[in-house]
Amino acid sequence: MFNTFSRHKLAISIAGLLLGISSAFASDNNLKQTSATSATSATSATSATSATSATSATSATSANGELRLLLQQAIKDSDSFDDRFDAEVWLVDMSNRLKKKIKQPEKRLQLLRHIHREASRAELHPELVLAVIDVESNFDRFAISSAGAQGLMQVMPFWLKEIGKPRDSLFNVRTNLRMGCTILKYYLKKEKGDLTRALARYNGSLGKYKYPNKVFKRLNKRWYKH
Repeated sequence: MFNTFSRHKLAISIAGLLLGISSAFASDNNLKQTSATSATSATSATSATSATSATSATSATSANGELRLLLQQAIKDSDSFDDRFDAEVWLVDMSNRLKKKIKQPEKRLQLLRHIHREASRAELHPELVLAVIDVESNFDRFAISSAGAQGLMQVMPFWLKEIGKPRDSLFNVRTNLRMGCTILKYYLKKEKGDLTRALARYNGSLGKYKYPNKVFKRLNKRWYKH
């Protein structure tokens, strides 16, 4: 199951904002504040609407600028997977659960190592990331949604340009997982630990519960930790 159209529509809208807002706000910096006493009621209404739009645009730009920096840092982060005994136990357990999705044992273990590494780096539970991947792409690393989201965690390609890595591929497992985990962690922090809202943001459906509930159901049914 790929990301919903609404999420991609939101992502594309944000990309447009990132391209146009900087120049728009630069030209607005020299404008003087309009006098409230001389404004007509129609002008006041227009000013209120413009202020609301400007505030929303500034907020979106600031948020995505922060996320862009996090993604850039994530790409530079080269910490390796901690191959402790408990991690190996986890790998064996999850490998058995992943058999129906990926037949080859070597590919299963390699993917699980990557997932464990990138989830841990982002301070996310690996089981949660498994559930997100299950819902997003059904573990198809070459999955592409109708809106263009790519790979295991269905990341939108515009993020590669935003972090200065336009030639990287979201079909590369490590790249996709690192970016997807970084984005999800960012939303989790933004929502102050509220996983339901963070998942909805990741899906582009904030305020709705269909996608978070689908992830939770998959998590409890297939990827729960003993």
